Amino acid sequence: MSPTATTRKQAERKAVGEDAAPARLPLGEEVVLRPTFRRERLALKRGVWPIAGCDEAGRGPLAGPVVAAAVILDPDNIPRGLDDSKRLTPERRQVLYERICARAQVAVAMAPPARIDRDNILRASLWALAQAVAALPVKPRLVFVDGRDRIDAGCDCQAVIGGDGLVASIAAASIVAKVTRDRLMACLGAAHPGYGFERHMGYSVPEHFEALDRLGPTIHHRRSFSPVAGALGLTDDEAVEPISSVLPL
Repeated sequence: MSPTATTRKQAERKAVGEDAAPARLPLGEEVVLRPTFRRERLALKRGVWPIAGCDEAGRGPLAGPVVAAAVILDPDNIPRGLDDSKRLTPERRQVLYERICARAQVAVAMAPPARIDRDNILRASLWALAQAVAALPVKPRLVFVDGRDRIDAGCDCQAVIGGDGLVASIAAASIVAKVTRDRLMACLGAAHPGYGFERHMGYSVPEHFEALDRLGPTIHHRRSFSPVAGALGLTDDEAVEPISSVLPL
């Protein structure tokens, strides 16, 4: 290839960026986005208030209730450091829990294992979320709920996927729900020694499976969940049929 052709080829490559140095990522720690009060403030500017956020804890465990919380934050007194409860240490969750309860309007509701077995975990969770909103001291005009599904809140409701990491009110509710449930499971651990509820919170871990094999399920276990049904020797139909007519709608 002649020098002229080589120069022309290099010019063409430079024009399309082929010879450009690859872009470098900025050094330093990864930027982690935190929940903001932006959505709430936009609604406030439209004259919409009160605004609640709600979230639940405990969909996946084999034992214990699913706990839902609803929180109406004070726009002028929002606790610093709100975040998705899963991204916080237990110690930090406890601190924020106390601050949220001191500065905001808070309500909690629970769906027990019997309701989970009757309705399935999704329906039971949505029911508990609606109950938490209904239990607030004041009726909200707008509710933000974490996830894909809206709830029957008696007002406008917006579902926000990943909302516990985006919306401050939902993040606050996620902390309240998580701390409340963890404390309850610690009490169940004291009432039922040997299961380790106070450590694994009822989730599917080897310690829990071993306890199920050794001690059998308690009344707090979700009999419609396969490992518990298996420990009881139940079929799928037998796991839910005995309690189908016990609970109110």
